[in-house]
Amino acid sequence: MKKNHDEQPEWITRGKSIHQLIKELQSFDAPELEVRISINGGKSHRAISLVGKKDGCCLLLNFEDDSPD
Repeated sequence: MKKNHDEQPEWITRGKSIHQLIKELQSFDAPELEVRISINGGKSHRAISLVGKKDGCCLLLNFEDDSPD
């Protein structure tokens, strides 16, 4: 059963600013590591194809084709 938005801890839903994200990424010992994005808690992940801006937010975008061959 899924929890509703109000029952989730704040760290899950509050998001990060670009500044906070950069600071966190700079804490890694290996800056050459590939950065990937997951929307399911790390069960699967995708490459970040492009970084964009929409509706006042920074978006990490993936353009891989999911259609079957």
